[in-house]
Amino acid sequence: MPGPTFPIARVTLSGIGLALGLAVAPIPLTAQVPTAPAVAAADATILDAREAARRRDRSRLAAARATAQAARHPLAPWVDYWDLTSRLSEVQVEEVESFYTRWPGSYVEDRLRNDWLLELGKRRDFGNLARDYPRFRMNDDREVSCWWLLTEHLAGRDVLEPARAAWWAQREADDGCNMLATALFDAKRFTVDDVWRKARFAVEANRPGAARQAIGLLGIAQAKDAAEALDQPARFVHRTAESGSRARQELRLLALMRLAASDVDAAASELDARGRSALPAAMAAWGWAAVGRQAAMKLSPDAASHYHRAWSLLPTGEAHQPGWSDDTLAWGARAALRVTRPSDRWPLVLRHTQAMSALQQADPTWVYWRARALRALAKDGPAGDDQRAEARRALESIAGPLGFYNQLAAEDLGQPLVLPPPAATPNPTERDAARQTPGLSRALHLANLGLRDEARREWNFTLRGMSDRELISAARLACEVSDWQLCINTSERSKLEVDVATRYPTPFAAEINQAARAAGLEPAYVFGLIRQETRFMPLLRSHVGASGLMQLMPATARWVAKRAGVDLPRPDSVYDPVTNLRLGTTYLKLVQDDLGGSQALAAAAYNAGPGRPRRWREGAPVEAAAWAENVPFNETRDYVKKVLSNTAVYSALLGGQPGSLKARLGTTIGPRDVGAPPSNTELP
Repeated sequence: MPGPTFPIARVTLSGIGLALGLAVAPIPLTAQVPTAPAVAAADATILDAREAARRRDRSRLAAARATAQAARHPLAPWVDYWDLTSRLSEVQVEEVESFYTRWPGSYVEDRLRNDWLLELGKRRDFGNLARDYPRFRMNDDREVSCWWLLTEHLAGRDVLEPARAAWWAQREADDGCNMLATALFDAKRFTVDDVWRKARFAVEANRPGAARQAIGLLGIAQAKDAAEALDQPARFVHRTAESGSRARQELRLLALMRLAASDVDAAASELDARGRSALPAAMAAWGWAAVGRQAAMKLSPDAASHYHRAWSLLPTGEAHQPGWSDDTLAWGARAALRVTRPSDRWPLVLRHTQAMSALQQADPTWVYWRARALRALAKDGPAGDDQRAEARRALESIAGPLGFYNQLAAEDLGQPLVLPPPAATPNPTERDAARQTPGLSRALHLANLGLRDEARREWNFTLRGMSDRELISAARLACEVSDWQLCINTSERSKLEVDVATRYPTPFAAEINQAARAAGLEPAYVFGLIRQETRFMPLLRSHVGASGLMQLMPATARWVAKRAGVDLPRPDSVYDPVTNLRLGTTYLKLVQDDLGGSQALAAAAYNAGPGRPRRWREGAPVEAAAWAENVPFNETRDYVKKVLSNTAVYSALLGGQPGSLKARLGTTIGPRDVGAPPSNTELP
């Protein structure tokens, strides 16, 4: 049965302007909140300040700051932050410290500290940077970390391991990490090997700028050759067929990696023809792994054989830990899952998962597939009992009712999908504590003004360090004002106590059930998809223009409306939940029917367009879970797994019976049946 219901916000539409009018009693934000008319008038100041910040209008910002602080507006800290950051390059330490003092412990205090630490790095003011950094609570900015590690290095402390990890993980070229790397290379702490390894990781991540910056540490000559290797890889590869110096070999490898990204077959041909003579075995192995990764991302049937070549070339000392990135190893495991013969498939899956970092190995994805490989490779009879027991323990470590691989592991163990028991409703003390938490209050106020990005950051910062009970109380607070996005995201943070009512809420239940049944869809599937699309927020609009509960693109909405005979009198009609649900479920059903009724394929099509999953299903049939893991786009892969996992939970929640993820996945996914109707190429 559905969990407890929460009051639902009333959606009001006025022309093309959108507003969220709350149908519940307003929740007190802080003891200092003025009366409703005063708040409404003062809120205009906040919105004006945000617009002034976007336009970099300093005089307007200064005036708004004075007005907000005089009115003691709850969001005055944000106006103060926007004002100060607009002139951060000009301020001195004393003004920043004064800001910290005005808003101690708040999100904007720590947000400004992040900005200020970057500014201090630019100024090379390492003394003040070293003094302020220990107070940085978020500590989630890699460039700031690099500046801090540089100050530690300059103070004579050993920072080699964390500095190397930060530098290798850096994706975009930035001043702080480059200066750290330069200092450690000049001090002979970073080696030439470190530099080339950094360049390889950067090229793999398609960050040639970061690769150039790293190679620049080795001198002008290498930097000049690197420009050709990275910008014109095919030409460089043909021009440097001979082995040459270490630098020439490394640049040839980088060029082959760049070439593989655009032409896998050409890179493979170069490696096959001259790889052994032009590159040492360990470098050639990196090249084949890079080719295998690109082939796997294109679902090429040759991907696994490319990876096999890579493993076969590794020197004895690197045979188990080749130093490839976790992403390269993950794509190797995915390619192995698509191998037809189990005797070839499972050893390669096991080899890739065992070479991953400890952090990657702990991910439920690879716990699950490693367990499957161990079980498949176990010897018959008593000789394989220990290995089968190891596989079972691995599955038991992740088995549970929530999460894609958790659910698969549970089903593999024969456990039904039974939802956690209801969480205890927050008591009055817990509810009051949530309501009186300033950061949560500010976040809800920001959200009500349409400043959702600021609201999310304020809210998430405030959640840091909360217990499960505090998180559940905060989630309930968000649900009570129909901010389902904050509600669900907060509820997902609890570890030991799970509040299904807030983690999997059922707003718009009557409308969703009606639309799903009218379209011929399972209601649980529609709930699961909307939870992933918008967290049930009816007024959300994506950066590409997708709108409403089911995130319909304008062209898709018009196409479906014409087909279904739905009138769309205004551009904002698509935000109406009933209209959006009718159009969205109609489209989803059309897509699902076109793809043979598969919920996995339909979810992929809803996210990435119907043409892509049509291509992704070609080739030999593969196990449905392996197909989902091989979806080439990271976002779509995550989307498919979460939609289907959500669907299994909502099936149990709505029907009161254990759900089954495997039943929704099906056994295998492969090409369209020979007797099936042709693809509906009109689907947008």
